[in-house]
Order: sequence, then C-alpha cells, then structure tokens
Amino acid sequence: MRIIDTHLHLVYKDRFSYPWLEGVPALNKQTTAEDYFKKAEALGIEAALHMEVDVADKDIEAESNFISGAHEKIIGAIAACRPEEKNFPAFLERMTANPGIKGFRRVLHTMPDDLSQAPVFAENISRLADHNLTFDLCVLARQLPLAMDLAKKCPNVRFVLDHCGVPDIENNGLDPWRSAISEIARLPNVAAKISGVIAYGGANWSVETLRPYIEHVIDAFSFDRVVWGSDFPVCTLTASLEDWVNASREITGTASLQEQEKLFSGNASRIYGL
Repeated sequence: MRIIDTHLHLVYKDRFSYPWLEGVPALNKQTTAEDYFKKAEALGIEAALHMEVDVADKDIEAESNFISGAHEKIIGAIAACRPEEKNFPAFLERMTANPGIKGFRRVLHTMPDDLSQAPVFAENISRLADHNLTFDLCVLARQLPLAMDLAKKCPNVRFVLDHCGVPDIENNGLDPWRSAISEIARLPNVAAKISGVIAYGGANWSVETLRPYIEHVIDAFSFDRVVWGSDFPVCTLTASLEDWVNASREITGTASLQEQEKLFSGNASRIYGL
C-alpha cells in the first residue's frame, strides 16, 4: 500500500531555533530528512508533507523555504503562521511565492483559547481560500468547539483536523471527545488526520486501545475525508515509526483497498494539492 505521510516533523538544530524542544529532551535533537526516509522507505512511505515544528518566530519563513526543498521525497510543506497579526496578508504573499507551500498551521493547543476567536484571526485565515491553501487545526479535545467555530467562519477554506482532535486515549477519554468529533465532521470543509494518537496512548498503548478512536474518526468523516500522518518523530515518544504504520494498517485492514488507498495517499493528493 502506497503511503504519503502528511505529518512529518524535521528538526534542523544547526539552522533553526525550537524553544519548545527544551522541555522535551527526547525530541531535542537533530532529525533530518535522511534520518526519516531511512526508516520510512522500508515501510512503504513514498513521500511526505512536512509539518512546521513551531520554530522561533524569526525562523518561520526560513524553515518553510528550506524544508520545501530539503529532499526529493518531501513533496510539500505546511508552514507556520501567525494569523493573529495584522501583517499576515504581506506574509502570505511572500509565502505563496514558493510553490512548495501547500498550507499553514498555527499551533493552538498551547495558546490561549481566545487567540483563534479574534476577528482578525478568521479574517486572515479566510485569505487562504484565494490561494487554494489549507489550514491544519491543532487543538485539544476540549478546544474542538473553537475549531468548529473557526471552520464555520471560513467556509471556503479547507481545514484538516490534526491528530484525531487529540483525544486522551491513555485515560479512556472517549467522551465528550466522541460527540465533538461527530459534530465537527458535519462541516463539509473539514477533513481529519489519522496521526499522533499513538503518542496519546501512553507507554501501554495497544492496537485495541487506539482502535475505537481511529474507527470513530473514520466513521464520522468517511474514507473520503481522512488522511494519514506519522507525526514523526513525536510518535517515537511511545512507539517506533514501524509500530505506528503497522497499527494503522491493522486497524484499517478490513476496509476495501480503495478505501485504504484514499486514507494512505489519495486524499492527501487531493486535499493538499500535491
């Protein structure tokens, strides 16, 4: 099964600054495209979309421009952005000059809830529609109503909900996450990313503890609106890349080949314009 990884993080500490990594020693190290593809190619991952790594503000544009051309199998980049700032339109024009930029993300799960609710935030996100670019939603389960509100304010923008909406799998957090996922899935401009969840399962994760969360997201969004991502190297906090690929394949193994193809590669090409 051909795989396009829509959520690869690479860390180039020799080039950029990542303040948040100081608090995560296990990830605070150089992780290059070569490091990743040595592992990924053997698992059937043919290409990847790079996801911004929340670099220091001064490095945002440099990270995106470097990463989009860092390796022949990196076929696009999701860039960091600051839609809460008034100078976003000028930033967007500079970034769209790079055809490798396929979308944007502003990490919201570590920010105040009201950040994404400011009028200027939605106004700036709405500008992405004119460039056919996506916005990845990175929110905690309790913040899913905020993500819904933003998606409703920007109906012409394609949103992708990262990490299945960050359920608390380790503590059996199916509810109220489950009903919130069902609700946000009713919005036609939102897709979901099957990624990250193995890191939320704790050290004792298993295929069966992950299964109800992944299956619910797929049931809610259907195989037409889901993509797959590794969340490498974050996934290695609790498992290996191979573990996550194998778990994903096992959980979706009863789906048709056409449905699996949509999840693992087809939808990524369509949604992100790869």
